[in-house]
Amino acid sequence: MNWNNWLRQIHRWLSVAFTMAVILNIIALVQEKSTVWVGLLALLPLGLLLLTGFYLFMLPYVIRWRGR
Repeated sequence: MNWNNWLRQIHRWLSVAFTMAVILNIIALVQEKSTVWVGLLALLPLGLLLLTGFYLFMLPYVIRWRGR
């Protein structure tokens, strides 16, 4: 498995982790047991999703730029 495929897999699993964190946050808000760490739980996967998503978004442009 090369670097790009590996990064795509990480991006997919991060999206699952982010979705689960958001669901846990909603459940905590409904039960009125919201604490700060529950609200911040989704920020780590979201930040990593931002970085991997930016890399995957820019990848075709960089490949095209290198080809010239």
